[in-house]
Amino acid sequence: MANRYGGPPSRGANGYGNFGKAEEDYDAYGGGGDPRNNNNNRGNGYGSPSRGPPPPRGDRGGGSGGGSSSGGGGGPPPVVRNMPSRPRMQSTADRQITQVLEHIRVEWPSLCSEECIPVQLALQLLDTSSVGRAHDYRKFQDTHAYLQESLKNTVHEHHQGFNSSIGTFHKIQSSIQGSQRRVRALKESLASATSSLCSTDPELRKLSETSESYDDLLQTLHELDDLRAVPDQLEARISEKRFLTAVDVLQNALRKLRRPELDDIGALNDLRSYLVNQETALMDILVEELHEHLYLKSPYCQERWQSLYKSQGAFSDEFTDTNAILPFHSILEGMDIEKAVTEDPMKNPEADTFYYIALLVEALNKLGRLQNAVETLKQRMPVELFAIANETNNEVDQRHPSSLRGGTTKSEGLNIYNTRETQMRAEVIHDLLWSLYGKFEAIGEGHRIFHESIKALIRREGAGNNIALLGSFKELWNLYQNEIRSLLRNYVTTDADVFQFDSPNPGSSLNAKKDIARENLFKFAEIDAKSMDISTEFDALEGIVQATVPGLTDNDRKQGADKQRNRLAMDESGARRHTVGGGYSNEHKMPGTHKPLVEPSVFNMSLLLPPTLVFLQRLRTIVPPGSDLATSTLTTFLDNFLVNVFQPQLDETLTKLSDSILAEMDSFAQDPSWSQHSKRPVFKGTTAFFQIVTAFCRMLGTIPPDQALSSLLVTQMMRYYDRCFDWYKLLVTKTQEQTKDANNLRASARFAVQPGEIHEVMKKMWLSDEEDKTLGEKEIHLLIEHTNESRLEPNDIIQDRETITSLCLLYTSMKWLTTKITGLRHITVHETDSSRQSMARQANRRWTLMNDPNKAANEAGPVVLPLTVDTVQTFDNIVSSYEELAGTALLTLHMEVRCRIVHSLRNALSPDVAPYLLEQEVREPDPQILGLNLELVLFDETIARYLRDKEVSFIRTGLGLLINSYLVGNAAMVSPINGQGSRRMQLNILVLQQNLKNVEEGVDLARAANYYSLLDRGADAVIAKAAEDRDKKMGEEAGATQASNTFTYEELKVLLELCFSEQVASPERGLAVAAKRQLADKLQEFSEKA
Repeated sequence: MANRYGGPPSRGANGYGNFGKAEEDYDAYGGGGDPRNNNNNRGNGYGSPSRGPPPPRGDRGGGSGGGSSSGGGGGPPPVVRNMPSRPRMQSTADRQITQVLEHIRVEWPSLCSEECIPVQLALQLLDTSSVGRAHDYRKFQDTHAYLQESLKNTVHEHHQGFNSSIGTFHKIQSSIQGSQRRVRALKESLASATSSLCSTDPELRKLSETSESYDDLLQTLHELDDLRAVPDQLEARISEKRFLTAVDVLQNALRKLRRPELDDIGALNDLRSYLVNQETALMDILVEELHEHLYLKSPYCQERWQSLYKSQGAFSDEFTDTNAILPFHSILEGMDIEKAVTEDPMKNPEADTFYYIALLVEALNKLGRLQNAVETLKQRMPVELFAIANETNNEVDQRHPSSLRGGTTKSEGLNIYNTRETQMRAEVIHDLLWSLYGKFEAIGEGHRIFHESIKALIRREGAGNNIALLGSFKELWNLYQNEIRSLLRNYVTTDADVFQFDSPNPGSSLNAKKDIARENLFKFAEIDAKSMDISTEFDALEGIVQATVPGLTDNDRKQGADKQRNRLAMDESGARRHTVGGGYSNEHKMPGTHKPLVEPSVFNMSLLLPPTLVFLQRLRTIVPPGSDLATSTLTTFLDNFLVNVFQPQLDETLTKLSDSILAEMDSFAQDPSWSQHSKRPVFKGTTAFFQIVTAFCRMLGTIPPDQALSSLLVTQMMRYYDRCFDWYKLLVTKTQEQTKDANNLRASARFAVQPGEIHEVMKKMWLSDEEDKTLGEKEIHLLIEHTNESRLEPNDIIQDRETITSLCLLYTSMKWLTTKITGLRHITVHETDSSRQSMARQANRRWTLMNDPNKAANEAGPVVLPLTVDTVQTFDNIVSSYEELAGTALLTLHMEVRCRIVHSLRNALSPDVAPYLLEQEVREPDPQILGLNLELVLFDETIARYLRDKEVSFIRTGLGLLINSYLVGNAAMVSPINGQGSRRMQLNILVLQQNLKNVEEGVDLARAANYYSLLDRGADAVIAKAAEDRDKKMGEEAGATQASNTFTYEELKVLLELCFSEQVASPERGLAVAAKRQLADKLQEFSEKA
């Protein structure tokens, strides 16, 4: 078809030429811009498929009067003709009406809007201004004409359908009228039937009553058949462990038997009695089943506690399949306890212990015996828990031979075990604790499920808070508490009869004791549990029970009976072993307690407490919320145990250990294995005492901090200091005198202990970083002055070489102990002190400080003594006391060698002991000098063997200066002396010098030798020497020590007097008077020249 609207204008034309702004069409759907460029919006708005943009509009000014309208005005506009057809098959009229509608949507979108105002559009079409749409009026007419044509074609195409619908309407109307007539006839028939039924017939009534009686009789016979099958059904359900079904069967049967119409049937009396007995028997069976699963007697319960034991115990590294058993909180969250438990006949109910417990609770509740079952289980609880603890103890006893446990000697817990012994004991104790606590935890989990199941039942039935049914968890905890306390007591206290425990619930403890006493009321003394006769009797008894109450015992129960017999045999064998004395502390074993597997000791606390705290922490997650047991009080009994039992036992043990060390004969002897502990030899008792301190501190690291425990160790440190100080006084006390004043000490000890000028000078010399010769000269001057005033006696000198060795060991031991103990010093922020009144407020917080349960047996970790700011002062004072005692021992050694020199030289210079008026020349030194040399050598060997170089140098330095000063300063003691005596003195000096070269480095006795050599040269040489030294000042040319050939005025004056001492001391009076006159002249001349 030719384009009647002319060719398309350019894209920018707007009907007024190419001038003006671009045309903007109205977008009825908010798309904005030209609607011809928004095809997607049109498609989405009208449901039509997307199509390409329509051709542009025709140019308004193509010719005057719109000549483009020629060619038949009835045809569609070009846009409509060029639009693509729909993909579905349509008639010509439908397609035409669709095209005209699309054309209107494209060209006149405002007419499609719900808010369209035709008048507004009409006004726009009449408006010939630039803003009007008069130029589109022709298009509007074309669209209108095409729309009219499309509607006309639609009418022509569908007129046949319109005609046929008129005839169809008449047929439908006729059918409705026929239906109405049939309904009226049916209504009349129903009315006549109703009137017929209302009339009575006596024969029909008799037939109805006879039929009803026959129906009741048949129902009764049917029920009798059902009741006859009840015993077999009940036994089958019990044997299959389908207890809910069994309870339903039993209760339905009893309900039927209680109907009045069955009361007159005498044949049902036996069945009625049987079912009543079975009700009690079923209750017993349910209680026994519940008992076996709550107390781990069923083989299906073993896997869970063994998994807890392996995953939490000492073998956790070897146990890799830790994910095989889900954590309890996951199981608890996964169980829908609020819903009633249902049975699954396709699986074994016992395979899932927790599900089985809930099933049994549901069955007992249906049976109406739940409260009786709870009371029965509560009564059995003490005996069962004790039996489990005893059985676990025996199992661990069999797994660990006694020879591999360490500490088999009866030392009343006073052993300090080495690493290997501690590891062996740790394996036994951890095996016992993790086994027992694994079972206790599994029992607690079972009781939690038991508790939750009962609680859910109470909520479902609206019974309120029944304390009688929900109060068993507190009783369980009280029994756990008693068992743990008994366990700690057995392995910590060496005398179980000494200490008593205060139970938080005296009634429960009393009941437990009654149950234990009842259990031990009697036993068969002469019985062989494995004999044929006993086995036959057990089998016969089981047959009677099975015949009387079917289902009460089955194969599993037979195994349980065998296990019970084995346990009986085990208990008897264990009792026999205990009687013979195979365990520890048999003489103290109380009724109701268990045999300790290792020797009791307070140091076992570091092995016992961490697993116990882990168990208590895990128990917190098991305790049901809202129960009568507060989780914050789970560790209260441990506080009571530590304060009332452990602390007194620890104090007693520490005292005994210290006493055993201090009382040993070789406590202050050299430790044969000192090289393993120290670089220098130390006392055997010191290493033993520090082992106690280390073991104590390591144990304190595994228990909650308590300054009362630290104070116990500080007290023992003070005791050991007192003992060492007493040993020091014993070493330096004169043996021949028994006076109690200070003079009974040796001279060196008096100088080292008593405050004085010499003591202060020695301390300054020792504390000085470099050698101070001035202090050395001052010390020598004070010592010579003091000994000249108070002569040293033989008992002032320590003659025993072993005493010198002990003093050296005392010094090294105190220094070593000071260093080691200082390394234990640790200031802690935890100020818990159970000895104070504030202990109760701190007790609930300190148990949370435990963090590493495995460090008890770990020897490699740091060992510290926790101290607070208050207690550390006492500790520091003790360390200072050790330092002071070590310094006292060193000063005693320092002064001892000097006192020996002074005492020996005094004897050597004394004319009474070694006269120097000799008639002939002597080629041997004095015995006193030889003895002094020997003592110096032995003394030096001793200190060199035991002391460090610094201490040895402190003792050696100044010995040559002392000898020089003493021989020169006390030369007047040798009067009278002659030439042979002078040469003997020089020989003594030479021998001393040769020996001192092996003791003190760089020693030189030239000054003493030169001094006595002037004596050989005579009085004139002395006067000449005085004149030579007259202008010299002592100390300025010689330095800190006196010059070897320079002497003071007094020293030369004494030497001048010695030159005439032989003549002055002559028995001839004339000779003595002449010598005195000559001496006076020489002294006058000496005074003038000196």
